[in-house]
Amino acid sequence: MKLDRKMRECEHDFTLVLTGITPETTGVEDALFNAKCDDATLAFRMNRPVLSFSRTAGSLKAAILIAINDVRRANFGADVLRVDYCNLVTQADIARKIARTRQLVHLYMTGKRGPGGFPGPACELSNGVWLWYWCEVAYWLLQNDMIKAEVLQNADDVEAINCTLEMQYKVKNNPALTQEIEESI
Repeated sequence: MKLDRKMRECEHDFTLVLTGITPETTGVEDALFNAKCDDATLAFRMNRPVLSFSRTAGSLKAAILIAINDVRRANFGADVLRVDYCNLVTQADIARKIARTRQLVHLYMTGKRGPGGFPGPACELSNGVWLWYWCEVAYWLLQNDMIKAEVLQNADDVEAINCTLEMQYKVKNNPALTQEIEESI
């Protein structure tokens, strides 16, 4: 049975955004290595620490959750802020994700092609540049046989992980505010 589970495992690439360390923080690489993060590369993007993984696991969700726990176990002063993955996408992002043209995606959005019912935008980024929730779009795409179920599952999993991580960060940094909002909702 264990062999069967190993056969289903595959490599997942993802990046964790960290907080709490700077390029001057010492001992980070050794702590990560000792905490089983030898499959990750540390970098700084605009002074923000990021840890890029290529981790083998049965699912993307499992790979990310194990990596988060490994980073926390390393205990070098950093914590995981989020997975470097944005649930907000443009029309061009959607087209790229499904290997279609932006024009065809626009036709889906306006109901001129496809079954109709394309999800509405989440917000307007700037004049006429709209953003959609990728999870909502992926659900519509799956319903209309344009993506595999795994694509939606991965999007849902990463969105849930990010929501949880961001809430943990907010609770840690402003517990009074989060308690007030939680009691008011």
